[in-house]
Amino acid sequence: MLFETWGATQAEITEPVVGDELIPDATLVATRSIDCDARPAEVYPWLAQMGFGKAGWYSYDRLDNLGRKSATEIVPAWQVIEGELVPGGPIAFTATIARPSEAFVLAIQRNLLDFTLAFDLRPKGEGTRLVSRVRARLRFPGGRVVERFGLGPGDGIMVRKQLLELQKRTAR
Repeated sequence: MLFETWGATQAEITEPVVGDELIPDATLVATRSIDCDARPAEVYPWLAQMGFGKAGWYSYDRLDNLGRKSATEIVPAWQVIEGELVPGGPIAFTATIARPSEAFVLAIQRNLLDFTLAFDLRPKGEGTRLVSRVRARLRFPGGRVVERFGLGPGDGIMVRKQLLELQKRTAR
């Protein structure tokens, strides 16, 4: 699958990432990683303010933020805490795990859709290894086909751009 393991080491692909337990029977699993110059405490606020109509998603703004530019600064009022809803356009995520300097996991868990977007912030020298994992299971006829040819590749392109933009925003 296109961009399924972009930037990730073999160890990152095979080892657990925070939030994996939320969808133990995921049929789509993709791990992407990038190095950031900033420490985890400096990267985390960028993650905790993501969302449609807020900081955006730091990806292709025309597609995922209706043309509105993603934030280029930290906005304290946009910081999400565990349990809060995070707007994603027509659907909302829940900030299921929000541990400053450690991890941020967004989840949608409904009858036909289980989806998590996890960010594991791992200290690396003076910076951060940002490991992102998507886990999903579409529970409807043809769901595996949609995962394989729609959700997986599309998500991979968007998350790759997101990680690159986060790397830029956290550069010292």
